[in-house]
Amino acid sequence: MQKEFEFTIEAGRAERHYWMDLWRYRELFYILAWRDIAVQYKQTIMGVLWAVIRPLLTMIIFVVVFGKIAKLPSEGVPYPVFVFAAMLPWTFFATAFANAGNSLIGNSNLISKVYFPRLIIPAASIIVAAVDFLISFAILLVLMLCYSYYPSWQMLTLPFFLMLDFFAAFGAGLFIASLNVKYRDFKFIIPFVVQLGLYISPVAFSTTLVPEKFQLFYYLNPMVAVIDGFRWAISGGQTAFNFTELAVSVIVVILLSVFGAIYFRKTEKTFADVI
Repeated sequence: MQKEFEFTIEAGRAERHYWMDLWRYRELFYILAWRDIAVQYKQTIMGVLWAVIRPLLTMIIFVVVFGKIAKLPSEGVPYPVFVFAAMLPWTFFATAFANAGNSLIGNSNLISKVYFPRLIIPAASIIVAAVDFLISFAILLVLMLCYSYYPSWQMLTLPFFLMLDFFAAFGAGLFIASLNVKYRDFKFIIPFVVQLGLYISPVAFSTTLVPEKFQLFYYLNPMVAVIDGFRWAISGGQTAFNFTELAVSVIVVILLSVFGAIYFRKTEKTFADVI
C-alpha cells in the first residue's frame, strides 16, 4: 500500500518567532555593524577626520554667525561649549537617522536572498553614528578643559539622553527606511529633513528664546529635550532644562519608536519583492 504525503507551505511561518529571532540572529547584527564601521574607517583618513571636522566646522560657523554677529545668549556658558554640546547629540541623530533610512536599500542583495529579521539592518547601521559620537565626545572634553569646565555629577545623566537620542533616530529611521524601499524619492528627502532639523532644533540658540506660548508645541521636537539635557549635564546644571520638555520628549520618542516598529513590521514582508 502506497502512502501519500501531503506538504503544506505557510507564508511567513518563520516569522512567528520574529522577536526571538532578533536574539538568535545577534551575530548577524555584529557582522553588519562591524562591516559598516570597517567601510567607514578602514584604510581611510577622512573616515576618522570627518567625524571630527563636521561638528567642528559647524560649531565654528555657528560661533561666528550666531555668537559673534547675532550675539545670541548662551546662558552664561562659553558659546563654543554651548554649541558643541548641542552638536554632539544632533550629529548622532542626523547620522543615525540617515544611515537607518538608507540601510535597506544598501543591503538589497542580502534582503532578497535569505530570511532574517530585517529590523537588524537599520539597528546595525546606527553603530557607526555611535563611534562618531565617541570621537566627538573626546573633543568636547578637551574643549571643556580649555574653558575651565570640569565634569560634575550631572554628566552621569548623559547615557539616558543618549538613549533617548538613539530611539528618536531609530524610530524615525524605521519609518523612512520602510518608505524608501517603495518610494525611492525619500532618499532625497532625508538630507533635507536633516538640514531643516538642524535649524529648527536649539543647536545654535537657547530654548529660552522661544516664546513661552509656543514652547509646549516646540517640545514636540524630541531633540529639544535631548539637546537641552546634554547642555544641562555638560554645564553642571547651569543651562535651562525642565521636566515638561523631558516628559513630552519621552512620550514622543516612545510613540515614534512603537509606531515606527509597527509600520516597519507591516511592510517588511514586501521588502524582498519590491527592493
